[in-house]
Amino acid sequence: MLLEQINQPEDLKRLSIAELEELAGEIRQFLIEKLSVTGGHLAPNLGVVELTIALHTLFHSPYDKLIFDVGHQAYVHKILTGRKDRFDTLRKYKGLCGFVKRSESEHDVWEAGHSSTSLSAAMGMAMARDLKGEHNKVVAVIGDGAITGGMALEAMNHIGHEKKNLIVILNDNEMSIAPNVGAIHNYLSKIRSDRHYLKAKEELEHLLKKIPAIGGTLAKTAEKLKDSLKYFVLNGVWFEELGFTYIGPVDGHNLTVLLETLKQAEKVNGPVLVHVVTTKGKGYTPAEKDSLSWHGAGPYKIESGQMLKAVGHPMYTEVFGNTLIELSEKDSRIVAVTPAMPGGSGLLKFAKRFPDRMIDVGIAEQHAATLCAGLASEGLKPVYAVYSTFLQRAYDQVVHDICRPKLNVMFAIDRAGFVGPDGETHQGVYDIPFLRTLPNMVLMMPKDERELRNMMQTALEYNEGPIAYRYPRINGTGASTEETPTAIPIGTWETVRDGDHVAVLAVGPMVQIAEEAAELLAKEGIQLRVVNARFIKPIDEAYLLELAEIGMPIITMEEGAIQGGFGSSVMEFYAEKGVVNQQVKLMGVPDYFVEHGSVKEQREEVGLTVQHLMVEVKASLPRKRQRA
Repeated sequence: MLLEQINQPEDLKRLSIAELEELAGEIRQFLIEKLSVTGGHLAPNLGVVELTIALHTLFHSPYDKLIFDVGHQAYVHKILTGRKDRFDTLRKYKGLCGFVKRSESEHDVWEAGHSSTSLSAAMGMAMARDLKGEHNKVVAVIGDGAITGGMALEAMNHIGHEKKNLIVILNDNEMSIAPNVGAIHNYLSKIRSDRHYLKAKEELEHLLKKIPAIGGTLAKTAEKLKDSLKYFVLNGVWFEELGFTYIGPVDGHNLTVLLETLKQAEKVNGPVLVHVVTTKGKGYTPAEKDSLSWHGAGPYKIESGQMLKAVGHPMYTEVFGNTLIELSEKDSRIVAVTPAMPGGSGLLKFAKRFPDRMIDVGIAEQHAATLCAGLASEGLKPVYAVYSTFLQRAYDQVVHDICRPKLNVMFAIDRAGFVGPDGETHQGVYDIPFLRTLPNMVLMMPKDERELRNMMQTALEYNEGPIAYRYPRINGTGASTEETPTAIPIGTWETVRDGDHVAVLAVGPMVQIAEEAAELLAKEGIQLRVVNARFIKPIDEAYLLELAEIGMPIITMEEGAIQGGFGSSVMEFYAEKGVVNQQVKLMGVPDYFVEHGSVKEQREEVGLTVQHLMVEVKASLPRKRQRA
């Protein structure tokens, strides 16, 4: 097999076109087989096999900088840069990262888990190159969904102004995670389909080449004629107006054409955009037919394409989606908003049931937040369904456009807590610190599915400003979802299990862990009080004062950052009230980025387990009792 002979990009340069095409087939088979066991981003990577081979054949990584936007289409890049023998560890604890990672390889010159950053990074590297007097190439690969992101558009504006030498590869597969939306997507569709322009341009260029000597004024006239043709056939020539030389569209699965096109782009002075059209899921029929489901897949059967899903209770995301439909049947003010994540956020059923009340803004988290503010200002009830990690991108809008004017936006924060294989770029462990510090914000987290439904009803009835409920990327506990949702009094906690030795103030899934620890500790004569601290903000001040009055040691437990988190708010409260002798121990995520693995492994790493809690409880007991 050719793939066995490829250990570094330089090994590609000795292969013929026919051999490179054969290699492409082997890489596709390799990906299909490996990901059937580990799971991962199959469809995006099957779509860029030829493109990645062409890039590494022509350019000289890592001297030349190859930058992949987001990174979940970089598996082929990993295979070609010496990591194919580790693919059995992909997305596993201490194994290969599912995204590009600088500490993993010198060929990973940029890493990102969020989209639309590659062009800014490329511009920075190009400017650094020129300031240092170097001559390497800078190439950024960005998808047609990511290029609509505000950050990418800002970068394009700057790149076109500065005229630095760099190449942007627009990987156009008509998809991000969900089908793309918006005017730019429609514009790209027009370019893809307008063969009349392509044919006319070729014929004009062929005719001009037949003229023996074109110079001076005649040459300028010829260029103007070509430009006029572009405006005559296409409505806009947007990329060239921004300052890019536009090449394309080209077939992203034809290696001969790709290599010729990239060589042409390499010779262009100034920024050039190569428009490459690819098929997401190329070479694997199930993924080609349903690239949405196969964007990020779990383990599957290769022959049938059947996903091997774990048996268990419905995930919180599903409970959210079903409950939102139930609430929307009764309240026509509800509008769902998502930044390109209708499937991942559990909104596909909602979109089908209420198509006019479902808004997908594309990869535009900032715009989505302020759009919700606008909807709320007109009396509607917008639900901003967003992953915790993606909400980080809209922080300024949450502060200024939602919290400051006290607009009644409801935040449905999915993937709150550890996210497993997606790892450090996607961990939802920072939203508690950045949301709880904002004036006018209410922040909740349920202990089970029933409570999530009740919190959604609470948010719907709340009219005093923004309110958020966060929930994890795990299966529920099995709590009944049959009862009609009822509102919970704002800022109240719940005693799940009584005890008089130590109180654990647990948030979300940590309640279940605390209950399990309480059962085991009871056998040793230790009575642990388990408190469902369902309101992260406002906290239950009366409950905290009661605990201080009886002098009960407290342990706070949250699957979120310790710095500035829920536990910090408890200590801040006691400091403000002048309670100086209250014993408080904080358990949460330490001050470092937790890498990929299973949620169980991630919790074990940071000490959010039954066993770790039992140790902390015993350490919190009065010394007299410890000796007993």
